[in-house]
Amino acid sequence: MAQVTRYTHVTQYSAANLMADAGVDQNQWSRIPDGATIDRTVKAIEQRNIRVILADTGEEALDALIDLIPAGAEVMNGYSTTLVELGYNRALEENRKGWRDYHALITAENDTERRHALRRKSVAADYFLSGVQAIAESGEIVGCDKTGSRVGAWPHAAEKLILVSGANKIVPTLDDALRRCREYALPLENQRARRAYGSPSKIGKYVILADEVEEGRITLVLIREELGY
Repeated sequence: MAQVTRYTHVTQYSAANLMADAGVDQNQWSRIPDGATIDRTVKAIEQRNIRVILADTGEEALDALIDLIPAGAEVMNGYSTTLVELGYNRALEENRKGWRDYHALITAENDTERRHALRRKSVAADYFLSGVQAIAESGEIVGCDKTGSRVGAWPHAAEKLILVSGANKIVPTLDDALRRCREYALPLENQRARRAYGSPSKIGKYVILADEVEEGRITLVLIREELGY
């Protein structure tokens, strides 16, 4: 049988390479639900006025992300292991649609005050992309972060919010979703932060998307694969 080359890939900061030191329970917090559960969850999310694009593979998901963002649009993303595993960073570097990349502007700015000002403006980008930490079967989508830089765009600031998630982040209830943040996502992110920045992480901000009043503002690309943490 020919070997299948997967577009998604494991990086040094993927869960598989952080799990041993993080001491988390993968069996409890990172399983792919059955098809009926995924379909029921999608319906619950859509009833909260959040569009869902269901992708079978990472390749399909990346194509969907690129198609959602028009040529020349202003884009920003918070750090997301899921986006990295999908290859979004590579697509952003190639930038075949001529997007105006806020992240590139921020990293190129050497003045501290101007860099902070750009970061604040970036949460109101035309298109903000982000991973998520948990999804309840009842339809709530949960994000958490140390400073809020990755979830500040969620409630209102970004004109269009595009979320990406593997189906492994689906849990039965909102309480379970908050527990997943604390007991699974945080220990793994803490290990990543220590290795990447030399400092620990913590949860300083939670955002729960329970209902969206603006039609078409939020899209979730949900992938039937285990991606991110």
